[in-house]
Amino acid sequence: MKPFPKQFITLDQSIIEKAKRFAADVVETVDYEDSNQFSKEKIREDHFVSKLGEEAVRQVFENFGRQVQGPDYTIYVQKQKSWDADLQINGLELAVKTQKKSAAHRYGLSWTFQSSAFRRDPILNDAEKWVCFVECDDTVSSYPCTVFPPVQVKKLTFKDPRLPHLKGKKRVVYAEDLPL
Repeated sequence: MKPFPKQFITLDQSIIEKAKRFAADVVETVDYEDSNQFSKEKIREDHFVSKLGEEAVRQVFENFGRQVQGPDYTIYVQKQKSWDADLQINGLELAVKTQKKSAAHRYGLSWTFQSSAFRRDPILNDAEKWVCFVECDDTVSSYPCTVFPPVQVKKLTFKDPRLPHLKGKKRVVYAEDLPL
């Protein structure tokens, strides 16, 4: 997958509304108790921002003339949920990780991967997989996104999260460690 410089994307309002509807609908179908996540509002917000990140990455690759499949807006029941790639770029799987700007101010610009005995992001098991990182500015209503170039898992530096209660459950990639 060919790298590119950081891209700045402003999404159409219709895409933002579609992501909001998806997040509101999906929140009732998920159970993150094994991750000690009980706040429906936090879960809804995470799904909303994740979809915005996927849409921003889709737009970047389409701007470069690539064929993109996704994002997937299907609402699956718990047992049908999958860990399929967020997007496919010219048939190549690509994961997308998004962090809100407001969270970056608190914890540093970083992206989290599930890594516990109960749930593990499958991308961590394949060093050849690709991921794109996105920062979504949730401090303004247009949610502009910064899309970082794609990188293979084998080139990432994973660290513990800064929050002590997440250690042993999640692995984090910090922006300052990205191989850009």
